Amino acid sequence: MRATLRWAHSDLRTHRGEALFLVLATAGIVLSLLLATALFGYATNPWQRVFEQSRGAHVWIHTARSAQLEKLRGLDGVESVAGPYTTESTTLTSHGTRAAVELRATPQHLTIGRPLLASGHWLDPASPDGVVLESHLARALLAEPGDTLTLLGTARTVTVLGIADSAEPRYDPDEQPGLVWAPPSVVHTPNGQVIGLRLTNPDDTDFPVQRAVTVLGSGVIGEVATWKQARAEAQGDNRLLGQVLGLFGLGALIAAGLAVHGAITTRIRGHLRDISILKAIGFTPEQVVRVFLLQHIAYALLGAVTAATLTRSLGSRLPGRLGDAIALWQSLPGHTVTLVAIPAGAVLFIAATTGLAAWRAGRVPPVPTPLPSVRGSAATPQVGGRLSAPARRALGLRVPPALVLGWHTAFARRTRSLTTVARLALPLLLIVVAMSAWTTISRFHSEPGRIGLPAALTVHADAGLDDRDTRALLARDPQVTAAYPGVEVAALAPGQNATIALRGFGTQRDPYPYALAEGRPPRRTDEAVAGQGLLDLLDVRVGTWIRITVSNQPQILHIVGRSIETENAGRVISTSLDTLRENDPALAPTLYQVRLRPGTDVRQAAGRLTAAGDGRLDVHTVTNPADGLSPLRGVAAGVTAVLALIGLIELLTTIGGTVREGERDLLALKAIGLSPRQITGVTVTATACTALAAVLAGTALGAPLAHWLINTQGRSSGIGAGIAQGPPLALLAVFGTAAVLGAAALSALPATRAARRRLADTLSAVA
Repeated sequence: MRATLRWAHSDLRTHRGEALFLVLATAGIVLSLLLATALFGYATNPWQRVFEQSRGAHVWIHTARSAQLEKLRGLDGVESVAGPYTTESTTLTSHGTRAAVELRATPQHLTIGRPLLASGHWLDPASPDGVVLESHLARALLAEPGDTLTLLGTARTVTVLGIADSAEPRYDPDEQPGLVWAPPSVVHTPNGQVIGLRLTNPDDTDFPVQRAVTVLGSGVIGEVATWKQARAEAQGDNRLLGQVLGLFGLGALIAAGLAVHGAITTRIRGHLRDISILKAIGFTPEQVVRVFLLQHIAYALLGAVTAATLTRSLGSRLPGRLGDAIALWQSLPGHTVTLVAIPAGAVLFIAATTGLAAWRAGRVPPVPTPLPSVRGSAATPQVGGRLSAPARRALGLRVPPALVLGWHTAFARRTRSLTTVARLALPLLLIVVAMSAWTTISRFHSEPGRIGLPAALTVHADAGLDDRDTRALLARDPQVTAAYPGVEVAALAPGQNATIALRGFGTQRDPYPYALAEGRPPRRTDEAVAGQGLLDLLDVRVGTWIRITVSNQPQILHIVGRSIETENAGRVISTSLDTLRENDPALAPTLYQVRLRPGTDVRQAAGRLTAAGDGRLDVHTVTNPADGLSPLRGVAAGVTAVLALIGLIELLTTIGGTVREGERDLLALKAIGLSPRQITGVTVTATACTALAAVLAGTALGAPLAHWLINTQGRSSGIGAGIAQGPPLALLAVFGTAAVLGAAALSALPATRAARRRLADTLSAVA
């Protein structure tokens, strides 16, 4: 055992840099996997905790006041109900901001769907005008307990008693009104009602919803919201960040395992004499395997423990969402097991790849077989085997011998060369994927119109402004280039088991500029474009005719294109306002999508329009989904650094193997008259050719893989395929050139040292 430790210590002193790189790479991989786990928990657990503790309803059905909701109590599959509660749609104003809300007449005691108070207290009979705001709505209104809010257009006011978290769909200024729990006395003019259903089988929401619509009648249904939709909205971008981190973490782990395997294999080939000496002095094959195995397990263990310690002690101090995610994850009961299991799994994986290579070291015979570099005539150098016909022709054409022999050295042994190129190409491939993710996010910011966000502002006008006056008011702003009138209503999907968003934007004369990934824009009446989420929900394709129901009125539309939809999980069908007016000629626009001149400050434009409207316009900036994905850039940068480190380890292994194998050819190369500089050029060229092949393979495979991964994620989220954007060719060219030149530069110093070795040292290496 003492001899084993002494040999391991001596080997560590000889290869300090390689050991340091392995430790850092393992730490980066484990850190990525731990962050991915934390983000998954951050995405899922907060909503799940609120849902379980509040006994949230699995389905919320909003209806007209005439609906007889008591019929749903005995419905098959319904365990219990919350409500029904009467509701009033109105607008609250506070601190110069306003928001569309739903006032819900709520009793003092709730058994289903009771929100969890974050601050303040629950409804109190002693405060007849007191209300409780949903937390996202409170943030939008800048409201706190004790504040007084005004109902727009009236003299009525309400007092905020508390702020609560709810498992229902959260407030969105463009899609979802905010939820306000209020005493029945506050709901003066109710215009609807809502009921919540707890199901015996929560996974199957379609059948109970379909039965409820059948019992109540489709004409009274306003909107249906399921717990799955609410959970998907709550998870939002955090789950995507976790998936990206997990994907890159696993890819980096595989790349690191292969790099360790390649490093040990190369070292075994270069240390055959040392291993033979170990066996000659009494080391058994098991002891030789144990030396390599324990040594690299120690490196992996040190890196894994470092990553776990940093995550445990400093993770919650990271800025932004990552710090919040780790802080929440550390408060969960099972996080300690995960904190141990992930580093342990990474170490075991690296140990498995190490053991395979170390097993080969145990099979080295005590007396190594010489590997001659000269076959046949001693005057003809055969670097890595017989020269190929193209190589001999290149020498005849006076191509520099260093280039020809370097190319031959790199690819003479096909199996070994392909393995080396594959190990080096894997981290480069993942870097290309990371660059594609970065480029796609940048495109979301720089070209929002190409991802379904042509408008920068959404404007809602008061009832006192008609369509002509509103358009004239918007057109007076010099930065406004277009204002598209529109409406958005909830519609029952075919089968009446879910609600979708039906939008009518633009007119036949001034069509709305949809971002299409498939098909064409609607040009005639009854034509529409749909999001991927709606196509998946209905299991239809572009070209299909569908029948939806709006306020008990059928609407038959022909889907002629697939649009990129970033809202409502892609469950959106859009047509022109003229098409919707065929069913309802008196239909007036309720909102306007406003496009601005390029380079306009969106917030300043919103402020000008709000001031110009003199309180009659409600202006909101359009939310860009890329805003929530901004942390992904930091993730991509960090993952790229880890992958570059793994690639550097593999590159140093390749250089070391090339230099060691070149020592056997050194005498022959000097004998035919090559200078030390030319001999150095052979090694540098071999390394550069290997790096070039890896770059070409990594780029050729990484670009389509990135497109597939990004579009698959877009399809699963409802946005749809067609959002992927590869990095510019110039950037890929710079990346590839830097990788090849860097590899050549790294190999220059060890190659120069090897080429200038003394004759006695060269003979010793060949012996």
